[in-house]
Amino acid sequence: MDFVNTSFIMLCSLLVLLMTPALAMFYSGMVGTKNTLNTIMNGFIVFGVITLQWIIVGFSLSFSGDNAGIIGDFANFALAGIAGYNDDGVPNILFMLFQMMFALIASAIITGSLVGRVKLGVLVVFLLFWSTIVYDTLAHMVWGGGFLESRGSLDFAGGGVVHISSGVAGLVGALLVGARKTPASTSGAHSVPYAFLGAILLFIGWLGFNAGSAGAVNEIAVNAFIVTIISAASGFLIWVLLEWVKHKKPTVLGGLSGLVAGLVGITPGAGFVSIWASVLIGMISALVCYFGLFYIKYNLKWDDSLDAFSLHGIGGIWGGVAVGLFASGTVNPAVVEQGALGEGLLISGSYELFFEQIFAIVVCVALSGIASFVIFKGIGLVTDLRVKEEVEQEGLDLRLHGEKAYDMKE
Repeated sequence: MDFVNTSFIMLCSLLVLLMTPALAMFYSGMVGTKNTLNTIMNGFIVFGVITLQWIIVGFSLSFSGDNAGIIGDFANFALAGIAGYNDDGVPNILFMLFQMMFALIASAIITGSLVGRVKLGVLVVFLLFWSTIVYDTLAHMVWGGGFLESRGSLDFAGGGVVHISSGVAGLVGALLVGARKTPASTSGAHSVPYAFLGAILLFIGWLGFNAGSAGAVNEIAVNAFIVTIISAASGFLIWVLLEWVKHKKPTVLGGLSGLVAGLVGITPGAGFVSIWASVLIGMISALVCYFGLFYIKYNLKWDDSLDAFSLHGIGGIWGGVAVGLFASGTVNPAVVEQGALGEGLLISGSYELFFEQIFAIVVCVALSGIASFVIFKGIGLVTDLRVKEEVEQEGLDLRLHGEKAYDMKE
């Protein structure tokens, strides 16, 4: 055991674990009081459900064996045979736990598209199937020795595996479940300070998400830590400026959306791009997410409730493209040593990595989109996907959980 690297991955695992309740807190602040607790439950139920899925089959399907470059096997079923240490001196059981945190947050992101109208049981069943069919498959393809990794595509901390896949799944779910029927006055943000605190805790956890993906205490982890902060700052600032110019009223929730956009955009390239590239990545991520969000919400009128696709899907797609533009062998020698495609287009002038990134993005979108559609349709054959209209009108907190977030009595 390397005690320094092991301590580092333990800390990063703790930080990434923080992301799931922080996201539930962030989401719940942005909904009405009558759905506050349901939103928290939807986001945090993954801690129980996906944890068990991961230790039984998820880790094995992602990181053991290989079947046609698409999925692993059951060699590590129920954590069998994972004693020992990896090349960085980190216990394999700890590596399993660190990766589990990624599976948790990916599933939690999806729930933001469906707040205020989906049945909890439907959501649990969907997430179990989705995590097994989509997340585990993509994790193997990209990180577990699958065909995308073999082809040379790069995804440092989950731009495609986590963000594109979850954003697309959320959008498909929102379209199939249907829009909310509650008035905007009762479904909007009930506590902006609460959402702010959740977003900042999410941001802090994200540093473990990206830096920990280096696998050890080294220059790449330091680079990932730094560019994550800088990209988040760039995204935050650009979103605030856009609102200031367009609406004359910069909002806290808008700024938080920019913060998340910057974080999503840098995630796939955090260990591959320079500081100055991260400034551009964060800025452009905020721009594309801002205009994508408004087009989806106000032109297409799709009810992606808390903008999971607009931020994570669109931001993840841009982040994957940005790797093809800015990946540098100076930052990470693996860009040229292991990924035989070479450096990014704007670094080396080579189109190979750029087009490989586009291909990987298409695979992520197609797999998550098709599988999510099939899973939701399959569940819909057995039960309604959404709650009854009277339950939605009264609020899911009382009707589904028998409790209220706030006691308003004197």
